[in-house]
Amino acid sequence: MREIVLDTETTGLDPRTGHRLIELGCVELEDFLPTGRTFHRYIHPDRPIDADAERVHGISLAFLADKPRFHEAAVVDAFLDFVGDAVLVAHNAGFDRGFLNAELERAERGILHEERWVDTLALAQKRFPGMYNSLDALCKRYKISLAEREKHGALIDAQLLAAVYLELRGGKERGLDLVLGKDRAAAAVTVAAVAYGPRPRPLAPRSTEAERAAHAAFIARALKDKAIWQGLPVEA
Repeated sequence: MREIVLDTETTGLDPRTGHRLIELGCVELEDFLPTGRTFHRYIHPDRPIDADAERVHGISLAFLADKPRFHEAAVVDAFLDFVGDAVLVAHNAGFDRGFLNAELERAERGILHEERWVDTLALAQKRFPGMYNSLDALCKRYKISLAEREKHGALIDAQLLAAVYLELRGGKERGLDLVLGKDRAAAAVTVAAVAYGPRPRPLAPRSTEAERAAHAAFIARALKDKAIWQGLPVEA
């Protein structure tokens, strides 16, 4: 289950009045967890940046002087290749979708239709009705550190939103069941395989051969035939 959490920074509030993207940040998730793959670009907007917007993100037109335009392959093609056919996750998704689709239309590319998007603001409003549900408020509610963030930035905000999205979908304990019997555990593995398919990029082992041998010896000595994963249709 591949999803892309994204955030944008812009010259102002409304693409219909000519405002443009100036920063785009994306974080790749698989099964709600970051894979470590990200996409990040600063973009020259070919127009001034509103003072109010610059106070929020701190990005000046002078800083963007040598940055590519959205229609250049280094931005639009690289972005579309990174996104692929994944579900897109954003906070107040209509805002980001409006700016991205305006840029895609200028670049003569297909738009990102609404049905592809998950709006975390709508998820938060459903879970916390009547409460303040900005990204900052949700980070504080879920005790997600904002220490590395001095101003709004597309990539850091996408990384924060990825952590918030995990919590909104059930938290770090999502799907964890310590009392699974062997039959239920095997069924869970089978269902997961059908629902999500094989991992597109297998994770490299982080243990050494000697560590795996020591672990196997410990299991054989301490648990014998009581290790629950011995009944699963996967290698331990």
